[in-house]
Amino acid sequence: MFKKLILALVAGAFLLVACKGSVQKKEETKKVFEPNWESIKKNYKDPAWFNKQKFGIFIHWGAYSVPAFASEWYPRNMYMDTATFTAQLKHQKDGPHSAYTHHVKTYGDPKEFGYKDFIPMFKAEKFDPKEWITLFKQAGAKYVVPVADHHDGFAMYKSNTTRWNSVDMGPKRDVLGELMKEGRAQGLIMGASSHFAFNWSFYNKKDHFDTTDPAYADLYSSKGKDLREPVSEAFKARWWERTKDLIDNYQPDILWFDFMLDTPEFREYRPKLAAYYYNKGIEWNKEVVLQDKNFYEEAFPEGTVVYDLERGKLADIRKLPWQTDTSIGKNSWSHVSNWKSKTTNDLLDNLIDIVSKNGNLLLNVGPKADGTIPDDQAKILLQMGDWLAANGDAIYNTTYWRTFGEGPTEVKKGHHSEGKNKDFTGQDIRFTQSEDGTKLYAILMEWPTTGSVNIHSLGLDNEYSKDITVSSIKMLSTGNTLQWKQNNDGLSVELPKEKPGDYAYVLELSL
Repeated sequence: MFKKLILALVAGAFLLVACKGSVQKKEETKKVFEPNWESIKKNYKDPAWFNKQKFGIFIHWGAYSVPAFASEWYPRNMYMDTATFTAQLKHQKDGPHSAYTHHVKTYGDPKEFGYKDFIPMFKAEKFDPKEWITLFKQAGAKYVVPVADHHDGFAMYKSNTTRWNSVDMGPKRDVLGELMKEGRAQGLIMGASSHFAFNWSFYNKKDHFDTTDPAYADLYSSKGKDLREPVSEAFKARWWERTKDLIDNYQPDILWFDFMLDTPEFREYRPKLAAYYYNKGIEWNKEVVLQDKNFYEEAFPEGTVVYDLERGKLADIRKLPWQTDTSIGKNSWSHVSNWKSKTTNDLLDNLIDIVSKNGNLLLNVGPKADGTIPDDQAKILLQMGDWLAANGDAIYNTTYWRTFGEGPTEVKKGHHSEGKNKDFTGQDIRFTQSEDGTKLYAILMEWPTTGSVNIHSLGLDNEYSKDITVSSIKMLSTGNTLQWKQNNDGLSVELPKEKPGDYAYVLELSL
């Protein structure tokens, strides 16, 4: 009996040590990343999977879709009765913003009918996540990033930190959660974006607006009427809890942040965020992607996040992964009554140019308040999907080549530079290559008028192609073999008499 007791105690001790070791090991696993840049730089590497996907869908949808006027900044601009924010918005002219004038005319005094009053009108009665995700898949998208919460402060998910959320108000549905579930069921990678940091100073605070009513400070923020009032510690703590809630409950594969996080006021939270999210990824047994714009300062040191450019591109190859986020809409991210769409040709050309420089494209759609995606946007997505179905080998799972391309059209670089770019010509070519290096793709941005194309970068004495031997060339979308000859001046390819499609044309070179 005594011997059995001793054995039981020894076994218990071993079990306790084993459990303690297991718990300790689990804790160590969770804390690979410490909240400082030294630790993050040491342990972080860009997830290889992200760079393979190339094309994703962004979604701006919220209570601001109800007025559908001007842009998703309607909640801010409807309170601009004078040029109060001229210093912050340089494009703002003297006098009231057009959104303010429209609001007073359409809805009345902003004191009596404020932004909060749009939320009950945001019913999303036709929202069908399966329909959306199916469309995005048909468009050729590999990942989806819905806006979880915009500057307006209304969460599009079941929030544990604010009553202003889509489950308790408005649609009475977990919009983000439903999209996450459906997207993953259909094999897409699902992310979320947070724009909440700017909520602190998003709304104009004046006594003749409802924005100063303390009953709504949890929507309009607790900032006072002083435009220069710095972000309070209480608000930053609130932002942090809200961000953790989003991470913990939805486990996004991609977490995207807007510009305010880049400001000096949030400096101490950036390494804290990166460490927390990356450790969560380890806990979930998956590599996650954190994205930021580095808009105001080098907010995140290079190589610690995936760099994102808003409505802009890079002029050359970046060996680290990066992304452009832009909208189908020229004039807005959210649905507005005067929405102006870009052309399918322009969007595909931008996707190709970005991929040739080692980037991804995150393309935004703006659904209507009822939850339907406008026909013109859906048509563009389907046209892009048709092109990718025929030419996707030159986009997905590719890497950049020795040069991104050739041709006369220069690309402007940086945030908000897309409006400065000119259309590509029949002389503009972009390159990608298969991961194993056996295929080189020369993508003609427009159909040449000469019946043939001469690719100068593949001339016999060109620095880019000296050790390359081309064995055959075909038109990727049709599979038809093409005739070609190579000399010092370039690789000359005879093209079909009729162009195979309406958009960019891919030559697949077997090496």
